[in-house]
Amino acid sequence: MSEDPLKALSDMASEAHARIQATHEHINPVVEVRRGMRDAGIPADVMTIDCLRTRRRITLILHDEQPGVLLYQFVTIDDEVGDDFRQIALADIDTTMLFEWIQDYFG
Repeated sequence: MSEDPLKALSDMASEAHARIQATHEHINPVVEVRRGMRDAGIPADVMTIDCLRTRRRITLILHDEQPGVLLYQFVTIDDEVGDDFRQIALADIDTTMLFEWIQDYFG
């Protein structure tokens, strides 16, 4: 894993996005890194992966106070993010896992 976890996560999401587009024409995910939490003084980076067709969203959070951990949640675009985040060691995340999450949740 890179020293910059957001860059590493972004690279994996980009690769998963490309694989999804190559294998699932009906899924066209939109990947976005959001600065809102940092801008509001919360030491965390947020990435969202949205499917406009299904209105579903995968929210990924890297919080400075939990280094090495990825917080994630499967919600809809219309839902507010809740407090019920799951967590996984960042070292356990890879492109294949992100691909499978996108494929299974958006497909």
